[in-house]
Amino acid sequence: MSSTDKVQSSNAVTYFSPEQPVPAGTYFQQEKQKKPLLFSPLKIRELILQNRLVVSPMCQYSAGRDGQATPYHLVHYGQFLLRGPGLTFVEDTSVSPEGRLSPENLGIWNDQQAEALKDIVDFAHSQKQLIGIQLDHGGRKASSQPNYIHLEQNAEESVGGWPNEIVAPSPIVFRPNGNLVKPNELSKSDISRIVNDFGNAAERAVKISGFDAIEIHGAHGYLINQFYSKISNKRKDEYGGSFENRIRFLLEVVDEVRSRIPSSIPLFLRISAIENTEDEDAWTLSESIKLSTIVVEHGVDVIDVSSGGNCHRQYSRKSLSKGHAPMHIPLAKAIKDELGEKVLVACVGSLNSATLIEDELKKGSFDIALVGKGFLNNPALVWKFAEELEIRVHRPLQYGYPFFPPIQQILELIAKSEEAET
Repeated sequence: MSSTDKVQSSNAVTYFSPEQPVPAGTYFQQEKQKKPLLFSPLKIRELILQNRLVVSPMCQYSAGRDGQATPYHLVHYGQFLLRGPGLTFVEDTSVSPEGRLSPENLGIWNDQQAEALKDIVDFAHSQKQLIGIQLDHGGRKASSQPNYIHLEQNAEESVGGWPNEIVAPSPIVFRPNGNLVKPNELSKSDISRIVNDFGNAAERAVKISGFDAIEIHGAHGYLINQFYSKISNKRKDEYGGSFENRIRFLLEVVDEVRSRIPSSIPLFLRISAIENTEDEDAWTLSESIKLSTIVVEHGVDVIDVSSGGNCHRQYSRKSLSKGHAPMHIPLAKAIKDELGEKVLVACVGSLNSATLIEDELKKGSFDIALVGKGFLNNPALVWKFAEELEIRVHRPLQYGYPFFPPIQQILELIAKSEEAET
């Protein structure tokens, strides 16, 4: 060490930011310590996650009417990226103007929106962190008020909504006598357009924004989920009726996205493995297993297991998990048990304990843990989970030195001073 040591800047951004020696969140090897699975690297295609903890996509409803990311999003995602999750997903981002969940939703249906997201991606890369984006079309749940105002309320034109342009597989309202409007049935030409919109969005996300991974949102009652569920799909053509017809739209989207992004980019697919209802038309776990087997052959790398969102008569996840482990764990395990090493399985929902996650990883229930609210409560959740497992992980230079100062030089100087004094 000398007075001429130079701090190098990351070349991922145009401003000065110290080059990080390793990604934050990387396991710090200590003597006689076994590395937990949660903090073991995971390779997905050419991507290597430094740990198995992923920030789940969470809507912020904080974009302008132009659908572009703002400084808010850079600050919001930056707080996670600094602290080292294996991968951070940007929230539900619409591939089509009419597919936005709310007038405040992010979009990526044009190049300007993709360029606005690039600031977030560049910051992630300046920290040696990985970042993905979730692509979606809201279908009959589009043009809604943001959830921090109402959980289920249509947005009228006076507040930026588009109630007359809402589309779905079938003209079936989400809740009879509810607050969402009856959608228009999609024509085959519109279906083809939206499939192409997914492909265009994925291509922009990689080529313009620079994202490292793509997730297709096929859960929670949005358009893809609406197609594969008999609850919301009553079509009589090749997109409705049989299982094969109902998953046709999803497979077309997967094929289009996979064909528009490099082979090195991992493709995640979020599904509602069950619909949390006793409705006779509800999508089932056995159908999810069958679907997972098929989409793997179409280039999906990770099945992200969630549930519900497509039926107004559904039970709450909290009630279904009461007295048990988080309810998505057995769903994820069922898919993992069936497909084994053919696919990676991610689990989301109430994964609030590092020991719980570690135990389930060891059992082979799933491969990746997605956490949402836990990161909102504590952006340093990676560090908290490391402490829970009694290990240490690397932190960014700026945050690490107060806790783990580079004291070796000081010790050497003290020794020299003591030697001189004697």
